[in-house]
Amino acid sequence: MIIWIASYPKSGNTWVRSLLSAYLYSNSGIFNFDLLQKIQQFPSALFLEPFLKDFNDPKKVSNYWIPSQDKINLDNNNVFLKTHSALCTFENNSFTNKRNTKAAIYIVRDPRNVITSLSHHNSLSILDALDFLTDSNQMTVRNEWGGKEFGIATVLGSWSDHLKSWRNIKFAPILIVRYEDLINDIKKTFMSILNFLSNLMEIKIDEKKIMNTIDSCRFDVLSNKEEKEGFIESVTHKEKGGKLKFFNLGKKNDWKNLLNPVIEKKIRQTFKKEMEELGYI
Repeated sequence: MIIWIASYPKSGNTWVRSLLSAYLYSNSGIFNFDLLQKIQQFPSALFLEPFLKDFNDPKKVSNYWIPSQDKINLDNNNVFLKTHSALCTFENNSFTNKRNTKAAIYIVRDPRNVITSLSHHNSLSILDALDFLTDSNQMTVRNEWGGKEFGIATVLGSWSDHLKSWRNIKFAPILIVRYEDLINDIKKTFMSILNFLSNLMEIKIDEKKIMNTIDSCRFDVLSNKEEKEGFIESVTHKEKGGKLKFFNLGKKNDWKNLLNPVIEKKIRQTFKKEMEELGYI
């Protein structure tokens, strides 16, 4: 069954995916970019091509959310999948269901830092990134964001819509992970993820392997690795061309230094309830 690694875009999904792929799919726990292929994105052409060819139409894509997941689960093994989709119903189609979902890990990030990361990663102005975050009808389509990150029409909603959709899941256990906790105490936060998973599947807790995973997945290490080796999931700048750095700012992405007070106030007012609940304000 599927264990979802879900998040709004630019919230740390690839970081958690790196940690899990290194620990679960290598002998040593040491990360390399090839291991990310063990945790694929959904929806993607890999899973939908048997059913359709038009990946730009969200209605057509949503028609095959469940059939493609049924196919994934035919062998009844645990499968980790990354998604940026909201846990929604679209055109009467549910994104997933109890039959296909074993659990979910949801990564959330202060929206004030999401907006600055979105702005960089997708060559958007801060105002355009703000519109993106607050649009309840938001979705992405094929190649709109460089092709790799969103290869298939993906239903997002606003930042708060997305958060609430997953947080309120009724048919499977969920662990909420704050990006900021990964920044502040990566070992404690990663251990909480492993402990959560140990209730769902057999996981051997190996201290040396855990430290290898953490040391090889620290943000600065991943950033340096991308600098030397490149990263297939990085996107191309819309206007200037050339690859934008994926592991770019990390803990340096401080909204206090990057957002003007008017924009910050707008975000705080729009998402006040959720930000208070998460301890961001």
